[in-house]
Amino acid sequence: SSLSTAAEPWPENAALYQQLKEEQILLSDNASSLAVQAFLQMCNLPVRVICRANAEYMSPSGKLPFIHVGNQVVSELGPIVQFVKAKGHSLSDGLDEVQKAEMKAYMELVNNMLLTAELYLQWCDDVTVEEITHPRYGSPYPWPLNRILSYQKQWEVRRKMKAIGWAGKTLEQVLEDVDQCCHALSQRLGTQPYFFNKQPTELDALVFGHLFTILTTQLITDELSEKVKNYSNLTAFCRRIEQQYFEGHEKDSSMIAARSSKRSLLR
Repeated sequence: SSLSTAAEPWPENAALYQQLKEEQILLSDNASSLAVQAFLQMCNLPVRVICRANAEYMSPSGKLPFIHVGNQVVSELGPIVQFVKAKGHSLSDGLDEVQKAEMKAYMELVNNMLLTAELYLQWCDDVTVEEITHPRYGSPYPWPLNRILSYQKQWEVRRKMKAIGWAGKTLEQVLEDVDQCCHALSQRLGTQPYFFNKQPTELDALVFGHLFTILTTQLITDELSEKVKNYSNLTAFCRRIEQQYFEGHEKDSSMIAARSSKRSLLR
């Protein structure tokens, strides 16, 4: 029952599963994984990052990342936040009802705008699809399976884009959405260290996961990362969280190590 779960301490061998870093993982999954890692770091709950080519098929929901804690498996940030809360760890307990509603609204904004834009770029922008997405997504598998799985995924994502009215958008319109989202986040953050002043919440973890990944991922052009770079308080925010929660931690949890040619924001 939930009471006994709550009483159990966080196990030493808690693990987070994601795809292979160097050759396989795509921007959107990398961002989602990094958001969960940041959240767990902020809660001071250690987790080992395990990279598996078949991570997507290991996840009960098909969603990534997922954590394996004791005998339980939980995927994606929202459910992981709830799971961790049931174990007695929360970053947002100090917020009042109005702030909690506001935090939720901004998290929805990030998921509806940034995550959707990442998926659009990966699976609907033809040049990116051909040069980055298909080769990376299919990389663990032999031909023709690599292509079949990539096309299946592409079909699934494009169907979702149709359903939410994004299929007809141009890349320019999508980048404009990203800019609007960053503008709203930048306004809300202002000069504070975190979105709700002194302490980070799951919103900070989510924003960090997406913005840091956008800033450090090499794509065909820099158009996406340029949108984020226009907001100096957002890049400073990413740097702050990188330094505070990831640098100097054991190499295993450091996604910064050997990430890409644009690796660190500090240069």
